[in-house]
Amino acid sequence: MENRIRFVAISIITLNMFANAAGAANPVAGKATALRGNSKGATPCVVCHGEQGAGNAAASLPRLAGLDAGYLAKQLRDFQRGTRKDAVMQPIAKALSQAEIADVTAYFAAQSLPVSAAAADPVLLARGARLATSGFWGKDVPACISCHGPAGRGVGANFPALAGQHPSYIAQQLNAWRNGTRDNDPQGLMKGIALRLPAGDIAAVSVYFSSLTPEP
Repeated sequence: MENRIRFVAISIITLNMFANAAGAANPVAGKATALRGNSKGATPCVVCHGEQGAGNAAASLPRLAGLDAGYLAKQLRDFQRGTRKDAVMQPIAKALSQAEIADVTAYFAAQSLPVSAAAADPVLLARGARLATSGFWGKDVPACISCHGPAGRGVGANFPALAGQHPSYIAQQLNAWRNGTRDNDPQGLMKGIALRLPAGDIAAVSVYFSSLTPEP
């Protein structure tokens, strides 16, 4: 019984430590890092992603606004470790402390942007909607929303919101999983799916998710 009580006490202390760490993120400090970078080599996030995290569709730079802070933090830590590769992001991530990662991801997660999707071919949209909501089981492709949540709103730190993301970025990442230049997804799920998606399906599902309004 004593060992059990000790175990429960240690578990509670550990959970409190994690809760305190999670609650310690400072979005105000995160905004400062986003605007100015730091003195250790991290350039300002706003140069590529904009002050509110709107990203840049033409340059395939992702929208960060409203994405789960845990997901954003995981990506930065993966860049730090080299488990996700990008010539621009890796040195920036390595120059950030863990506190700065917590702060800047909390800042971007708190941002919301009105999204007005560009006009898209209705046939392409319909094709993307079928893949997103029903999948293509003839090729062992599950519905995207089975992992990324209803209307692509995201599920926690492992499955990011896709609604309102730039179609160029979604397509870029699907192709990165397909060709093996990205492989930091849970259980290698995305590589297998991307390999079974022809170029037309990648374009369709990217346009579909970009047409959805992100959850406020």
